[in-house]
Amino acid sequence: MARRGPGDRGAGLEAIFADDATFVAWYDQVMPRVYAYLFSRCGGDRGLAEELTQQVFVEAVASHERFDGRAEPLTWLIGIGRHKLADHFRRAHRDARRHERLALIKMTSVADPIARADAYNDVRRALEQLPGDQRIAFVLRIVDGLSVRDVAAITRRSEDATESLLRRARTNFDRALGTTADA
Repeated sequence: MARRGPGDRGAGLEAIFADDATFVAWYDQVMPRVYAYLFSRCGGDRGLAEELTQQVFVEAVASHERFDGRAEPLTWLIGIGRHKLADHFRRAHRDARRHERLALIKMTSVADPIARADAYNDVRRALEQLPGDQRIAFVLRIVDGLSVRDVAAITRRSEDATESLLRRARTNFDRALGTTADA
């Protein structure tokens, strides 16, 4: 990596991160612009814009030494924000597809369109009631069709622990749907 000179943008960013007061002043100046950028692109969802803005600055603090100075620091932050927003939308799209697949599993025998919509909402609510670790394992196994071994690897558990987690998830999912685990 080339040595940065005093007029270099990268040297300026290093100075910003070297001193707490300088960082706070810089943050106060650029944070509203990062937030405005994200807010305008996430459908006016204030909570999402705030969360993504926080993620941008966490990422910036964690990786500021990789800033190469080819852009202004604000441009660099906006780039991080663009990636965080894209990641959010990819995740949301993937989650929506998983929920739809789960609803299809439940709805295969339902002919009435209104009943199908109710079934979809029931599945979504049942998933939301599962604790996070159970939800992840359940979706990976049932919706994505991964093997127990693959789910265990992803969740960093033993296969026995994963099977136990999946049993609890299925029981809780069925309970939330108002069905029995044997059905």
